Amino acid sequence: MNIPHTVIRLAEFGGRPDSGEDTAAAMRRAIEEAVRIAGPVVLSCERGRYDFYPTHATKAKYYISNTASFDENPDVTKTIGILLQGLRNVTLDGNGSLFVFHGKQTMIVVDGCEEVAIRNLRLDYEQPTVAEMTVEGIGAGFLDVAVHKDSRYEADNGAVTWVGEGWRFRDGPMQEYDPLTDTTWRIDNAVAAAARVEEREPGRLRLFFDAGRMPPTAVGRVLQTRDGIRDQVGALVIRSRKVEWSDMGVHFMHGLGLVCQFSEDVSFERMELAPRPETGRTVAAFADFIHVSGCRGLIRVADSRFAGAHDDVINVHGTYLRVAGKPSADEVLLRFMHPQSYGFPAFFPGDCIEFIRSESLAAYAEAVVIEAALVDPHVMRIKLDRDVPEALRGDDVVENVTWTPEVEIVNNRMARIPTRGVLVTTRGRALIEGNRFERMTMSAVLVAGDAGSWYESGSVDNLTIRDNTFVECGGADHAVIAISPENSEAEEEQYVHARIVIEGNRFEMRDAPLLEARSVEHLTFVDNQIVLPGKLKEAGATIRLTACDDVSVTGNRYS
Repeated sequence: MNIPHTVIRLAEFGGRPDSGEDTAAAMRRAIEEAVRIAGPVVLSCERGRYDFYPTHATKAKYYISNTASFDENPDVTKTIGILLQGLRNVTLDGNGSLFVFHGKQTMIVVDGCEEVAIRNLRLDYEQPTVAEMTVEGIGAGFLDVAVHKDSRYEADNGAVTWVGEGWRFRDGPMQEYDPLTDTTWRIDNAVAAAARVEEREPGRLRLFFDAGRMPPTAVGRVLQTRDGIRDQVGALVIRSRKVEWSDMGVHFMHGLGLVCQFSEDVSFERMELAPRPETGRTVAAFADFIHVSGCRGLIRVADSRFAGAHDDVINVHGTYLRVAGKPSADEVLLRFMHPQSYGFPAFFPGDCIEFIRSESLAAYAEAVVIEAALVDPHVMRIKLDRDVPEALRGDDVVENVTWTPEVEIVNNRMARIPTRGVLVTTRGRALIEGNRFERMTMSAVLVAGDAGSWYESGSVDNLTIRDNTFVECGGADHAVIAISPENSEAEEEQYVHARIVIEGNRFEMRDAPLLEARSVEHLTFVDNQIVLPGKLKEAGATIRLTACDDVSVTGNRYS
């Protein structure tokens, strides 16, 4: 049955395609009208290009997981191109339009919404905050590079500063992309390491190096550099439920990427997260593509393509907070530990929590939150439905087990990734099926969890990795599939992860171990096909198990 809906047209509020005008104010007026209408609303725009400038963008403070520390970026104000706030049953339909953002912006924020869909839209930046240059020539102690037309610079006194709309930087992380193998990996910053830089002509630089400092590279490879500060994100879904992204192109994102934080039932379907071919760029994401922190319900990523990130494709996790004090018998203070994750409410009344030993990552007590409040951006105070456990230690951590989602990652292709394909730590049912992972420099799938570095929780209790193709993923220190919780101690009959099935996959190997697993109970590796280059290589056939129990390795075929 078709439910009647109201159509709001962006043109009625001043949004004109292909005009070069700032669309931010017109979009804000259209959204304000959608808030006033009861019932389903479709906010539609005539197909074309729409530009969004920071001048009239919304400014709002958001603390976002895994972004920037206080020292890196003390002002958490985000510059928001499109703010969807407090909406219910609203669809933003781009009709195939291209939205182009200028400067550093968070393109879209979905805050406090329910049943919101974003579809038929392409998102890009006028000038990405990752600069690109292609190696044109290699000489005795120098490299000649051609700078991409969308990357602007100032050459002065033998050095280069990268400049954009409201930003500039000199040094930062760098990656190298080889178009012959369609592979990306991290390197030292070649431009910063140069003894001096000369501009041969506009858009062409010569990098001179002292003896022994010449970076290994080849003509035709692309060097990509950024400043490394995640002061914005590509988009943010926060405090929302039933949010759908579909039939979209996301061609560049500054900062962490598409972030979901304390939201429920979010899906990404038929997404193209890759540079627009006509731009000639090779980078589509400043960091991760999709980052999910502290969510619940179902997180689904399906039938999509990911190519050209500067970090992981998909990361799904929660956040451990460390015990910082016990103000009363039924209260506990908890501290955010990683400097890039802080400031957001991590617990709510009614949430179930577990107390966990940081060394073993083993849970030993549970409780329900009655009250929760931020004492300051780095500390939360929670009141429980019972006394704090007597066995509490000062280095214990607490996990919010209510906000742990189910995950489906199916029928996607992932390429040109310098790190990992999928990271998942959730006790909800998780399925990784029918995906193609191409030449991840690190593990294609990583199941970790730690209470000593990133403090990304928690345990996995029902994970299936099935019918995927892994093409030359991993390396000497990174198994193609790694189940590697960072526990320093193992408690008797206490396992960090459980019920993991790896079946029916195809592994096209190079020099990486096939599988590494630690502290897993009920692990199955069956009916997989392992293709090894040339003669059988020891590393490519290696399965390494540590402190695991009830393991089945059967029916696998080597060729």
